[in-house]
Parts: sequence; C-alpha cells; structure tokens
Amino acid sequence: MATNPYFDNFTNTPEQTLIEDLIIESIKIYGHDMIYCPRTVVARDTAFNSDSLSKYEESYSIEMYIKNVEGFEGEGDFLSRFNIQIRDEITFTVANKRFTEAIGDFEGQIRPQEGDILYFPLTEKIYVIKYAEHEAPVFYQMGALQCYDLRCEQWEYSGEELDTGIAAIDNYQELYTIVADANDGVTYDANNNVIIDANTGRPLGVSSAWNPDDVFNDADTFETLGDGFIDFSEADPFSDDGRY
Repeated sequence: MATNPYFDNFTNTPEQTLIEDLIIESIKIYGHDMIYCPRTVVARDTAFNSDSLSKYEESYSIEMYIKNVEGFEGEGDFLSRFNIQIRDEITFTVANKRFTEAIGDFEGQIRPQEGDILYFPLTEKIYVIKYAEHEAPVFYQMGALQCYDLRCEQWEYSGEELDTGIAAIDNYQELYTIVADANDGVTYDANNNVIIDANTGRPLGVSSAWNPDDVFNDADTFETLGDGFIDFSEADPFSDDGRY
C-alpha cells in the first residue's frame, strides 16, 4: 500500500529550514567556539594517499557541539615501547549551514575534510579530523541532513607548516620542530636542548664513541673483560664474536 500522498515528509522546505535553525540555535547555546584550519595539500603521495608537507595557512572561528558527554574516547594515554602516546578521541557536531557560511564559501569545501585540524581553546589542544560523518547524526530528518559529526583524534605534529595567525596553533611548529646541528652531529630541539635517544641513552645522532671520558661509560670495560665473556664490540655487538 502506498503512503498517504497528502503528507509530504521529505520535500517540505519550511519544515527542513525550521529544524535546521533549531539545531543551529542549540549548538550556539550548548556548544563551544572552535578554530577550524583547513589543510593545504602540497605533495600528495598517491601510493599512501598522504602528504607529509601539508600546510595550514587559514583559520576560521565556528561554533561546535561536543557529542561526548563522559569525557574523551579512544585508547587514552598509554606507554608504548617508544614513549607515552596520547590517543584521546572526541566527536564534534557542526551545522551544515554554519559550516558553509563560515568556511565552505571561502575555501570551496562542500563539507569538512579529513586531515583538517581544530583548535579547542578549552583544552588548549589541536585535534585532527579522522572522519566526517554526514549521515549518522540525524538520518534525513524531513528529507535533509542538518549537521556533520566530526570524529577527531588529538593531533601529533609531524613537520607541517603552520601560519594561521593564531599564536596557540602556530607555536606548535616552533615547539616541536627538530633542528640538527651539522657541527657535532648532535640533534637539538627548537629550544636548543640536546635530544637524548631513549634506546641508547646518548644524544640523538651520536655514535657509541660518545663522551669516552664519562665516568658512567662502561663500554670499554665490557669489551676488555677477557675471553669467555660476551664481546660487546661495536662491529658485532650481539653475536659474541661469531660464536653463536
């Protein structure tokens, strides 16, 4: 049996506009002001579909609603074999109309793009969009989609160029850029502090002969303990001089 032709639930433009305006008003009441920075792709790697030379040169203020009500999701903070990693995830909801007005018309984007970043002033952290969900939030209410869900993860800076005009964002480039000094092979961070290799305990970029006068350096002692002891020579540190 066909649906009633006198009730149109999918092309009623006034009702769609009403729902959209109510969603925008709700986000403006319960949401937070965010800074949205679209990504500029410089050299796309077609094999891995990535770009290690991305730029973020524009910033736009827009209100968003935090969909997580019990805190961050994801794996949280955990200790990996290399360092402490933070895998906090958060979901933001933004109205379609407001995204078009505040960002889309200027950037030529029809929707939020994966890889764009968001600065959240409340936590003073930057989050990267991992996936922009355009159907799940309100599945075609009155035949239209009124908002996007942006599933985000805390951003890890990896050499991108930041020139957004927002100091809290642009400072990431200065804080986390590694600078190498060609004079001594030691690797320094942006604050000119020596970076220590967690695996060797030596400055990053320095060979095992580093600082032979160090009173805690026992490499030579182990190498000269005599036959029958494991040979810790630099040439073959793991095979006990070929005996295994």
